Amino acid sequence: MSKKVRVLVVDDSAIVRGLLSKTLQQDDCIEVAGSAMHGEAALSWMSKNQVDVVVLDVEMPVMDGLETLKNIQRDYPAVKVIMASGLTSSGAKITMQALSLGAAECIAKPTAKSASEAMATVAKELIPLVKGLAGIPRDSKKIGNNPPPARRPLVTNPFGKARKTPEPVVPPKLLVIGSSTGGPNALNKVLCDLGPDFSIPILIVQHMPPMFTEILAKHLQQDTGRTTKEAKHGEFVQAGTTYVAPGGYHMIVRELGDEQMQLELNEEPEEHYCRPSVNPMFRSASKVAGKRILAVMLTGMGSDGLEGTREIVEAGGYVLAQDEQSSVVWGMPGAIAAEDLPHEILPLNQIGSRIKKLCHIKAICK
Repeated sequence: MSKKVRVLVVDDSAIVRGLLSKTLQQDDCIEVAGSAMHGEAALSWMSKNQVDVVVLDVEMPVMDGLETLKNIQRDYPAVKVIMASGLTSSGAKITMQALSLGAAECIAKPTAKSASEAMATVAKELIPLVKGLAGIPRDSKKIGNNPPPARRPLVTNPFGKARKTPEPVVPPKLLVIGSSTGGPNALNKVLCDLGPDFSIPILIVQHMPPMFTEILAKHLQQDTGRTTKEAKHGEFVQAGTTYVAPGGYHMIVRELGDEQMQLELNEEPEEHYCRPSVNPMFRSASKVAGKRILAVMLTGMGSDGLEGTREIVEAGGYVLAQDEQSSVVWGMPGAIAAEDLPHEILPLNQIGSRIKKLCHIKAICK
């Protein structure tokens, strides 16, 4: 990386613009190249200046975030857009629409009482996200002093680098999915490809703030026709149902006997800077389902889920990973691929059909 990541901050509040700009400028890898108070001003600025990432407010006068995003997608397809939204139901709904239109990620605007607390909250989430979208490792501090990460050769075999473990002899009883940046659209594609009658229960950890995960679940149910809900503490896992871990809580699964499974939520420390984290769910699922677990790692920044995936493989479970070319950020699937943990590395458009085949779908899913 020889130059800084150029960021445009767009928000109708001068206070928020100042806070986001000041926070981003703390990192030597990032340059706040400009700011704008609404979408129309942002597009005018972009017509004269180069930018890599836009941090875009959802609700603004003159031209709102959705309309601005559509214009950026059309005129500047290489630019990554991060949506910034207040923690409100309406804001979360609009943000989910933005993600479906192609926004790379969403963040919640800080609600801390002091400027220092707000900056710390933003710095923790926004700085790594901007750098991750530009391909800069989270811990890089300066431009030019970090060698580029080793890149795994692109997989030409449609089933990736095969492991010695054969395909499951018995169908899985549980499907677990981890995802982050780019995840909502990837999840939508995979679940739609599975169809509404897919009977195996599905557990999902998608890195998202509170309230956003509830909206995500509703969108997935609407688009897939499959019962989908934000998980609740203590509920029993039902066939034909998809459970999304709520923002701010780890989700684990326990076996109660007679093959009954129950979900538990907790606020234990973050793992890989995340809560929910993929790791606790994958670890608990490996203990509950053993060889009868099918895990899928979709697009996402960082390496959350690496340790949990290792435990699934050690327990005899089967692992699919999204390939680099179809991922928004090949962080999480790339991390497990670097250790040769996935049994198959597939393009996004092949994952759903492969899951159905591995689940012996014609035999057991009516």
